[in-house]
Amino acid sequence: MSRVPGWLGRLGAGLTEMSERLDERRAEVEQDTVPEPALAERSADPVVPVPRPAVPSGPRPDPAEAVPWGVRVAAEAGWRLLVLAGTVWVLMRVISAVQLVVFAFVIALLITALLQPTVARLRRRGVPRGPATAMTAILGFVVIGLMGWFVTWQVMENIDTLSNQIQGGIDDLRNWLLKSPFHVTDKQINQIAKNLREAIGANADQITSAGLEGVQVIVEALTGILLVFFSTLFLLYDGERIWQWFLKLVPAAARPGVAGAGPRAWHTLTAYVRGTVLVALIDAICIGVGIYWLDVPMAVPLAVFIFLFSFIPLVGAVASGALAVIVALVTQGVFTAVMTLVVVLLVQQIEGHVLQPFILGRAVRVHPLAVVLTVATGGMVAGIGGAVVAVPLVAVTNTVVGYLRQYSQEVQLQSAAPPLADEAVPADGGSGGELPVEAHAHVEDPAHGV
Repeated sequence: MSRVPGWLGRLGAGLTEMSERLDERRAEVEQDTVPEPALAERSADPVVPVPRPAVPSGPRPDPAEAVPWGVRVAAEAGWRLLVLAGTVWVLMRVISAVQLVVFAFVIALLITALLQPTVARLRRRGVPRGPATAMTAILGFVVIGLMGWFVTWQVMENIDTLSNQIQGGIDDLRNWLLKSPFHVTDKQINQIAKNLREAIGANADQITSAGLEGVQVIVEALTGILLVFFSTLFLLYDGERIWQWFLKLVPAAARPGVAGAGPRAWHTLTAYVRGTVLVALIDAICIGVGIYWLDVPMAVPLAVFIFLFSFIPLVGAVASGALAVIVALVTQGVFTAVMTLVVVLLVQQIEGHVLQPFILGRAVRVHPLAVVLTVATGGMVAGIGGAVVAVPLVAVTNTVVGYLRQYSQEVQLQSAAPPLADEAVPADGGSGGELPVEAHAHVEDPAHGV
């Protein structure tokens, strides 16, 4: 028999079953749509209504209330940090655009902090402000110029002798390496020398371009020196008016606190500069005497370099000490270099554990970790100049923030304290309480505090 009729039969049975299901579904839908009276007539059983979810009535809750408290705090702190980061970035861009002017003014502030006590002494002795300022500024810059001239003169006078000594020292160092227990061969030394020559030859264009840029560097250096000189002169002479003009730019509500923080910041800066100069002078004298006794060439210029490099905390002492050790190594041999290293390390240990705590004191005490991070950041951002000004900037900022915090607490305590019965209310409707004496002390100039 053919299989077609069977297939058609099954199809027909399936269609019949589907039709019955559709009829049942239609009957259920009609039963759900029948009115209640008709439904009651058709069935004596009560119909139990299907419960539906309750729709909340009233206004919806604030979306901020639905966010967890920790997330809200993180968001609030996050956007404020973004605003601060953007402000700092814009400020750094502006400073980098006028970097020469900024560095000249900062150096002028440091020199003013060093020379201001001399102006104050002359004025106490009856010398007018103008002559006292002129004599101090000229004397200070003459001393700085003489130091630079002396170093240049010593280097030019001893350059030929030093070159011969360096050449002889290199030969001695080579012979010592060949005979040393490090198993260094003559072939390895020649390969190192060849690599150095190739490196210098490969960078000849860069070296030449750097030499051509030297003219621009000299022009910028002369411009910076003039800016430093005139800025120092005006800060010494007219610092009080400059400070008063700056206070007028501060909002009136914050002016008493800034007026009190200024003298303390200037005191910290003065203590730092004077203490650093004294410590650098002691380091230069001690190390200079030591390397002079060891017959290291150009001991006096090296001592001057040690004095100048000491203004860069930590890094400057290491660099100047390494320079002295290298000169001793290539001119006098390994033993003299080792003894020079001992002298440098001994003086630096005395400086770190005795001189700085005793001379600088607590006024400018900054944690060593903060010093390292600050010097590194300043050097990365602005080179040697940034490394020099980084630590005094952090010390001054620490003093200002500490004072402003204390001033804010004192103002809050005074505003919370009940007024006295016999205290007169000012005519301008003020609270009648006085600010701390330190907060609204008379405005001081660089002679007392910028």
